[in-house]
Amino acid sequence: KLFSLGAGDRQLIQTPLHDSLPVTGTSVALLFQQLGIQNVLSLFCAVLTENKVLFHSASFQRLSDACRALESLIFPLKYSYPYIPILPAQLLEVLSSPTPFIIGVHSIFKTDIHELLDVIIADLDGGTIKIPECIHLSSLPEPLLHQTQAALSLDKEVRAIFLRLFAQLFQGYRSCLQLIRIHSEPVIHFHKTAFLGQRGLVENDFLTKVLNGMAFAGFVSERGPPYRSCDLFDELVAFEVERIKVEENNPLKMIKHVRELAEQLFKNENPNPHMAFQKVPRPTEGSHLRVHILPFPKINEARVQELIQENLAKNQNAPPASRVEKRCVVPAGPPVVSIMDKVTTVFNSAQRLEVVRNCISFIFENKTLETEKLYPFIHFCLYCPQTLPAALRALKGKAARQCLTDELGLHVQQNRAILDHQQFDYIIRMMNCTLQ
Repeated sequence: KLFSLGAGDRQLIQTPLHDSLPVTGTSVALLFQQLGIQNVLSLFCAVLTENKVLFHSASFQRLSDACRALESLIFPLKYSYPYIPILPAQLLEVLSSPTPFIIGVHSIFKTDIHELLDVIIADLDGGTIKIPECIHLSSLPEPLLHQTQAALSLDKEVRAIFLRLFAQLFQGYRSCLQLIRIHSEPVIHFHKTAFLGQRGLVENDFLTKVLNGMAFAGFVSERGPPYRSCDLFDELVAFEVERIKVEENNPLKMIKHVRELAEQLFKNENPNPHMAFQKVPRPTEGSHLRVHILPFPKINEARVQELIQENLAKNQNAPPASRVEKRCVVPAGPPVVSIMDKVTTVFNSAQRLEVVRNCISFIFENKTLETEKLYPFIHFCLYCPQTLPAALRALKGKAARQCLTDELGLHVQQNRAILDHQQFDYIIRMMNCTLQ
């Protein structure tokens, strides 16, 4: 809508092309200018892992922009908890609620909010954040954390970088969706264990918390259906993840891709660029010194109501102007793959499979001496904290699972086997590790 207030001005109001994409203006860039890369990444991780985030500033505009920017960075997820950009003074007790939130308060309440023990506080005026000692803040898994920090340090289009990050985090998520059609409305279930296992992130604290959060549950219910309207994220996670992977070692290609995404985000907010120029004339020089300035006339309320009724009557029979939602089959994209490239080749090697075979045969043959020799190695691999995630990934490989079941099938006849306590303990430890 292009309109004028009658003073030679030119005002423009336009809706985005896709309602699902957040409209941010310049708020994201301002948030990074105020707090810096590391602090914003900490707030980003805090929101995704369902911690309480509180902004304070002497400017209400800064509070609104910061809250909107932080919420937009978690797209395609939607924030499901209390979201109050400017909290009134009468409602300060809300800050003591047990639920996560994103809230902004004026800096005059600085002394009150610093008594909160479980809230991450961001000072927009001072550019600092305070994380209480009682909060363990999970961080992004490597190498995504390092890649995101490096990309942001280029100071390029920030939202496009976060969009690429989510495409990498959720790559192949559709292959872990299960559609259950018991009722008239299908129920969509996400197989979290399979997703984490195939990505090699079973022990990753950050992604586990994200998948267990309400925002991801909303993501599954909203984006899980196989037939719906699609947007930029669906195309990115389905078709561009391999391109992102290739660009990891080529900063120039990465910047080019980021700019392409940023142009699409800008076009979403400004679908009519030729109309986007807004003209608001400045007062003439010395106008404030004039004595005989006519006051702005008061609005005639009766005339306003009369105009409203006239237009309502005129548009009563006209069909409502609504955007047609274009639906299509959601592209499935590539299957789930591990974030770490070399995991499967290392842990499914013939040498590791041979160790599994020898261990099973030693246990069932009750070769105590050999078992005792092998057991320190098994104990070290399966239970040493540094190598536990690697061992879990190895046992989740198809070759390792096949090897374990084949060996057990050779030694257990007619679904029966007599084992002593030590033998039983060894077998159960391996089976538990595999089942997990």
